[in-house]
Amino acid sequence: MKIHKITGLLACFVMMQVYCQHTNKTVNKTKPNIVFILTDQWRGSATGYNGDPNVKTPNLDKLAKEAVNFTNAVSVTPVCTPHRAALLTGKFPTTTGMFLNDIYLPSEELCMAEIFKAEGYNTAYWGKWHLDGHGRENNVAPERRQGFDYWKGTECDHDYNKEHYYANNDPVKKFWDGYSPFAITKDANQYLADHAKDKKPFLMLISLATPHYPHDSAPEKYKNMYPQKDLVLAPNIPEEMKTKVRKELQGYYGHCTATDEAIGTVLEQIKKLNLSDNTIIVFTADHGEMMGGHGVKPFVKQLAWDESVRVPFLISYPNSKNNKGKTVQAPITTPDILPSLLGLTDIAIPKGIEGEDISSLIKNPDPKADRAALVMNVSPFGSNFNDSEYRAIRTKQYTYIRTPEGASNLYDNLKDPYQMTNLLDKSDYKKIQIDLEKQLNNELKRIGDDFKPREFYMKKWNYTLDSSKRAIDFWSWDKGEGKVISPKKQN
Repeated sequence: MKIHKITGLLACFVMMQVYCQHTNKTVNKTKPNIVFILTDQWRGSATGYNGDPNVKTPNLDKLAKEAVNFTNAVSVTPVCTPHRAALLTGKFPTTTGMFLNDIYLPSEELCMAEIFKAEGYNTAYWGKWHLDGHGRENNVAPERRQGFDYWKGTECDHDYNKEHYYANNDPVKKFWDGYSPFAITKDANQYLADHAKDKKPFLMLISLATPHYPHDSAPEKYKNMYPQKDLVLAPNIPEEMKTKVRKELQGYYGHCTATDEAIGTVLEQIKKLNLSDNTIIVFTADHGEMMGGHGVKPFVKQLAWDESVRVPFLISYPNSKNNKGKTVQAPITTPDILPSLLGLTDIAIPKGIEGEDISSLIKNPDPKADRAALVMNVSPFGSNFNDSEYRAIRTKQYTYIRTPEGASNLYDNLKDPYQMTNLLDKSDYKKIQIDLEKQLNNELKRIGDDFKPREFYMKKWNYTLDSSKRAIDFWSWDKGEGKVISPKKQN
């Protein structure tokens, strides 16, 4: 009797294998891996595939042919800590209180790695974190890593030729060997090799701090690819700033091309290990930078112009053959990323996440689709302290900005890609302006943001800026006098 049962089971197994081969189907035992590549201050325009006349990004250009390209991706608040908090939580800065740099993301927040880890994923993180609030040089302790287990990260360091990090449970500071994007991706490639055949899927977040300034630290080989005299500048850069901008762009583009090469090694490793058919790959950035646009000096972000808010966003995913190389003009904002990844992996979206799951748009790229992506700066700080706070929306055609004083800017980005003509209150755009105002109000209502002056939010979350630098004091940690600043609601 037992022999008959065994024989029957074997027959069923053989028939199943024959069926799978006949229909070219395979049994997928795991959810897809995720390799998320986050860069720092990489403008949405600054790639070959997005039409920059200067920069060389052959590896990202190749990825763009295999991925879906969101041409109007925006950073919800275009500066480091607020973007990263929104990315990991799927929530807006007005909800979490994470709208300033160098504050601590509370451990109570449910974050990306914790969600995927609960679904059976291995989790790993490399590079810049900037969510710990315990000083930029100090170790991000294991209990504060928000669910990432494998760890070779740093709170914040832009010395790319001597960038420090802490490894896993070792509290001793270490330094990457040479130019950090190359060293970090080398370690990430080893992780890929070590885990390629695991039964559990993995979530890898590779956070590269380039092409953020200092730009002159880019390797000479890559800077030499961009003679300053040959650089083509945007028309919204004033004449008196062009010499400075050319100098900075040479190093900026040098970092871009070097980082593109580093990213290319990861993409090649994924293919070499036969992981492409079961891996989601994302390339994006936390924000852009003004680089002289509209007369704003290089290095500055936080503003609502495209140079600051628009970021690259490429995503490839399993079974995307019919969508390779397609573009989506409908915008995506930072809190949308987490729920969309959950949608692509068939994981339930936890209650409280405010971003929208647009995985259906990723799987069915519709060039006619449109939506309103919310952007905000709750309380400008540092070099932007004197700028007005704002709320804004980006659609596939328009940018609409409002400050506490009222509507301030309206741009038709298709007709005016450098946003040089403010159409606010122009008779031909009256109806469009009314509609955009309605869309902005709908987005604010959806997340419960009444758009009050910055003082309201600073008091609500119990923040005080340093009186001279107009920023959260992170530098006192170097003297042993630092204090952890974290969102704390006032009763």
